Amino acid sequence: MQYVKARSVVGRSLVRPRQPATTSHTHTLRLQLARRLASTEATPLTPPSPRRFSIIKRFLQTLGGFTLLSAGTVATFYYFAQKDRTPGHQLPHDPEKKTLVILGSGWGATSLLNSLDTSEYNVVLISPRNYFLFTPLLPSVAVGTLNPRSIIQPTRYVTRHKARQVAVIEAHATSVDPVAKTVTFEDTSEIQGLVSLTTINYDYLVFAVGAEVQTFNIPGVKEYACFMKELEDAEKMQRRFLDCLESAAFPGQSQDEVDRLLHMVVVGGGPTGIELSGEIHDFLEEDLRSWFPELANSVRISLVEALPSVLPMFSKRLIEYTEAQFKQAKIDILTKTMVKEIKEKSVVLQMPDKSIVEVPCGMVVWAAGNTGRQVTRDLMSKLPEHQTNKRGIVVDDHLRMLGTDRTIFALGDCTATSYAPTAQVASQEGAYLARILAQIAKADNLESRLHALRSSPETPESKAEITSIGRQLNRTRKLRPFEYSHQGSLAYIGSDKAIADLPFFNGNLATGGVATFLFWRSAYLSTLFSLRNRTLVATDWIKVKLFGRDVSRE
Repeated sequence: MQYVKARSVVGRSLVRPRQPATTSHTHTLRLQLARRLASTEATPLTPPSPRRFSIIKRFLQTLGGFTLLSAGTVATFYYFAQKDRTPGHQLPHDPEKKTLVILGSGWGATSLLNSLDTSEYNVVLISPRNYFLFTPLLPSVAVGTLNPRSIIQPTRYVTRHKARQVAVIEAHATSVDPVAKTVTFEDTSEIQGLVSLTTINYDYLVFAVGAEVQTFNIPGVKEYACFMKELEDAEKMQRRFLDCLESAAFPGQSQDEVDRLLHMVVVGGGPTGIELSGEIHDFLEEDLRSWFPELANSVRISLVEALPSVLPMFSKRLIEYTEAQFKQAKIDILTKTMVKEIKEKSVVLQMPDKSIVEVPCGMVVWAAGNTGRQVTRDLMSKLPEHQTNKRGIVVDDHLRMLGTDRTIFALGDCTATSYAPTAQVASQEGAYLARILAQIAKADNLESRLHALRSSPETPESKAEITSIGRQLNRTRKLRPFEYSHQGSLAYIGSDKAIADLPFFNGNLATGGVATFLFWRSAYLSTLFSLRNRTLVATDWIKVKLFGRDVSRE
């Protein structure tokens, strides 16, 4: 027992000393922790590297510059958009001013309105449509690439921004009396008032009624073909094209009937026919293969042209390039081929070997030539000695109608000149005529002042002024003749490719491809008359690129 107690005592003595040791160890750890904290607080923080500051600074500068540029662009766009929407005050009609009547709202008339100083005239515009139509983009409307509203500019959007009020009348001109200087016009709209036919007087008349489609008296053209002249023509073609697709998709159709319904025939190898064929091909490749996969391989496009080649106004190199692209796109080009008749379900062709072939088809689009309107022919018949050209009105170098007392001007497709009946020619004629009318107004004002001076008692001052006005009149009456400046020819050929034949120094620059397609689009955007149209057309192009064309039929 004593031994055991001794061991327990020793054991207790061995265990008890551990308590002070543990306390000492904790104290030591606290001291070490305090020293580390002190050393950490004493050590300064390491600053970021200069390169990191440079990157952040550059990013903030770029972001700020981009924000300012975006805000400035949006503000500028908004300013011009609101400026177009809010026309200012206009001068009222002045009984002392001469009346200028403009017939038509096409390229020539709209170009004239844009450049004309209306403060010198009381202007009256008469047209069966109250808008300007950008005709080069009609093929894009026909397949749904563009919305119809995107390529029209209401005439009042132009006239409301002029210095003096312009009267816009939606009506058809039925007759012109060059002797009495009157114009008779009729309201042919669906809803009419109590007065639908009236006559007004003019001092100067601008005859710019355009032309209508030339059918060459071929049977069935008016009854069964689609035209590509007016906005409703493009909308009609779009409906008929989609109708052919839906009819071909109807259950139970034979393969022969499907092939007939999906055979599209375009008549006319000019820019309109070429661009329409290219647009139909794009519609097929970019959209119809996705939504009508069972029919896509049956769609066939044929282009019929009576001349030896398509696009006669382009260089031979570009014609060959277009034919090669169409061959690659499987678009059949039938040159030296004439249309003899169009039937409800087929087209009768005279082939180069003079054989007659009846080709089944679902749709025929007629884009082959222009002819004068009835009101043009009636006016020409009143001056048979001077108006002998059946193509249209004969004018002099200043666009004045021959046989009149120099008060009727004619421009655009209704005239017979040495220039091609294109939008470019009519647009330049309109701008030229605006300058001529400004010069004539100045001459009229000088003559009025001269007559007033001669009617009053003569004094040394009035005599000197009469002499001065006489010299000014001699200079003002010298009118420069119209000179057409060709700015080149453009055409879209499909597959995001276009061709351009442009004047370059003393020669021509002929080019084609994707880069030319981008130039074609930029050129058409810049040619549109308003910011509104440019924005709508550009937006439509973006929408089609993102979402494709609409294949629903109204």
